[in-house]
Amino acid sequence: MESYTPAEKRERNRLFRKGFRQALADCVDPKVEKAIERIDQRAAERGAQELRALHQVQADARQTLANAKATERTAARTDRPAARQARKQAEDAVRRAERAVARAERAVARAER
Repeated sequence: MESYTPAEKRERNRLFRKGFRQALADCVDPKVEKAIERIDQRAAERGAQELRALHQVQADARQTLANAKATERTAARTDRPAARQARKQAEDAVRRAERAVARAERAVARAER
């Protein structure tokens, strides 16, 4: 997964266009290629860090869901509706986290192709 900042996107596009023009003239400057590689490397590192953070959010959401289920099972009859609502909110949070992780992993798979 790559995560480019807006400035990196602009700079990478500018360098790509410059390199493309140089390729047409058959005199590509290695500095342009190195600059693009540096930008790509930073974006890949940032993307990996974001993916790790998403996995951590997913793990935290799953732990919260487990706690909510345990609370619901042990709740008194009068407290059970509130515990059920908390469990449903925790399930929603897990689903959102799982979708975010799946989206990020699909992006990684597409980038590897």
